[in-house]
Amino acid sequence: MARIVMKFGGTSMAGIERIRNVANRVKHEVELGNEVAVVVSAMSGETDRLVNFCREASPLYDPREYDVVVASGEQVTSGLLAIVLQSMGVKARSWMGWQLPIRTSDAHASARIQDINSDAIGKAMAAGEVAVIPGFQGLTEDERITTLGRGGSDTSAVAVAAAMKADRCDIYTDVDGVYTTDPRIVPKARKLAKVTYEEMLELASVGAKVLQTRSVGLAMKEKVRVQVLSSFDQPTDNPTPGTMIVGEEELEGSAMERQLITGIAYDKNETKVTLVAVPDRPGAVASIFTPLADANINVDMIVQNVAHDTGSTDVTFTVPSAELARSLDVLERERGTIGFQKLIHDTKVAKISVVGVGMRSHAGVASKMFEALAQRGINVLAITTSEIKVSVLIDEDFTELAVRVLHTAYGLDAEDAA
Repeated sequence: MARIVMKFGGTSMAGIERIRNVANRVKHEVELGNEVAVVVSAMSGETDRLVNFCREASPLYDPREYDVVVASGEQVTSGLLAIVLQSMGVKARSWMGWQLPIRTSDAHASARIQDINSDAIGKAMAAGEVAVIPGFQGLTEDERITTLGRGGSDTSAVAVAAAMKADRCDIYTDVDGVYTTDPRIVPKARKLAKVTYEEMLELASVGAKVLQTRSVGLAMKEKVRVQVLSSFDQPTDNPTPGTMIVGEEELEGSAMERQLITGIAYDKNETKVTLVAVPDRPGAVASIFTPLADANINVDMIVQNVAHDTGSTDVTFTVPSAELARSLDVLERERGTIGFQKLIHDTKVAKISVVGVGMRSHAGVASKMFEALAQRGINVLAITTSEIKVSVLIDEDFTELAVRVLHTAYGLDAEDAA
């Protein structure tokens, strides 16, 4: 018998028929003798609808009341799933975040989980009752409802699994696992049996949208084994039909030595910003990035170009496209302090990343990337690296070609693919 947390996203909960499909999966796990808790998202599109209501009510809405409104979507689906499970003869009840409680910080709309009291649901699960818990929500110390930010239900599920000391946390999505890259671009992409926390964290941060970054970070910190699998496949007695996200120690030995690169990710939501003719002096770079940091704008790739004869240099970096307008506003307001002559931005760029723990013990990963792209005439605009990742910025028009070329260059193509 295992203790399992199952999490279902908005597409899995989009209507009663899909909720019945979810209930069948939960019932299957119960019949295998497992103790089960379920974390659910709101129905697909429901959170957006609730957010729009708040904006229509007042552009300057109270974030505390905003959380009360948008948290209601998960309350609906948790109650409906409990009802359907009961109709199937499965003992079940819903538990709101405030009933456990799930304690969070008071950063409304982007709260962080601090503690979960698992005593009540632990007793219920031990007695054979399925606990259905709304994701995305919690409670502050002063008893106000909070939400965790978009995609926060993944984080809720991992946190519940950690609190319950679950054997694993199953995240059900619209894909059946983590692939070497997007199968829509590369039909030869392979589903991976296991991925390390670090690799999944890097993949999630550079564009792979299978799991929310915060949930992977929490799983790594709490050592929660996470499985990604599809809610649309038929239930199976195989306990691990998807991709397991695990600690690096589980991949030690020959399998890890063979796998140099785990996956290729891409992200088109980046914008390149260039400040022309910045004075080439100590403190110039700080004058650019300190105000951006103060505005909570994340900067990714940074390139300082060759200095001009005039004692100035060009500085290029990337920001999330959604933050472009704020970034430009901050930089223009600081123009006098920074001293740049011109500000240029380009939204038609994409970030391509290769990720793999094998990089730690192998040289030449970056050079192979640059050579493969050069052979196809793809120019590299900026570069950033970590211990297990190399990312480049390229023209957006070459995104799919770059992904296919690199997937082949690193030997990731499935041999039996059409």
